[in-house]
Amino acid sequence: MATVVEKRVSKRYDAAVAKVEAGRQYTLEEAITVLKELPAAKFDESVDLSFRLGVDPKHADQMVRGAVVLPNGIGKTVRVAVFAKGEKEREAREAGADVIGAEDLVERIQGGTIDFDTAIATPDLMGQVGRLGKVLGPRGLMPNPKLGTVTFDVSRAVRDAKAGKVEFRVDKAGNIHAPVGKRSFPAKSLEENAMALIEAIMRAKPSAAKGTYLRSLTLSATMSPGIPVDAQRIANLFKK
Repeated sequence: MATVVEKRVSKRYDAAVAKVEAGRQYTLEEAITVLKELPAAKFDESVDLSFRLGVDPKHADQMVRGAVVLPNGIGKTVRVAVFAKGEKEREAREAGADVIGAEDLVERIQGGTIDFDTAIATPDLMGQVGRLGKVLGPRGLMPNPKLGTVTFDVSRAVRDAKAGKVEFRVDKAGNIHAPVGKRSFPAKSLEENAMALIEAIMRAKPSAAKGTYLRSLTLSATMSPGIPVDAQRIANLFKK
């Protein structure tokens, strides 16, 4: 039975590969059109952008990290946890946070309960939240002021997270992978989301980065081959 499933996947993937012209660099609009025409999986696939950047993350002054709220969301329900007390706890609840607490929430997480996708904390509680670094850090869930998740503006932070805020960070090899929506999204919505992410990453270019910053850009769905996007054309849009 397993062999039959593997053959089905292979046939669908091979059919998808055949639709992507070898050696061609597509415009973003063309890449999305091709992606939408590829044989679909039996679930609503995530659509992602992969960037290869001309930076050396080993150097702190070449780190690329940030966050952006995609205009059309990411197509999934985001569970938000907030570390807050008093008035800020009330604000978090009214904004729609799913998990709210202070010392009690820290203890729950230390006990192994992590039932959220992103975490926000008020600055006055970071002393306690800091104890969770070894637990939340590896999962990319640690609140960070650079990402807007350590803030007293709890309402806005929760709303942004619920609306489709995407965090990005370059890996050791100089790559960034981030979602821009679901395959079921209209092509225009995917394009708007993709451009919002691209702009955020282009604006985050470190001053210490030399040479070509955006080296390659690839669009793909969960079960599809990658579709090369013309990185030079994209980079030209952001030249001053």
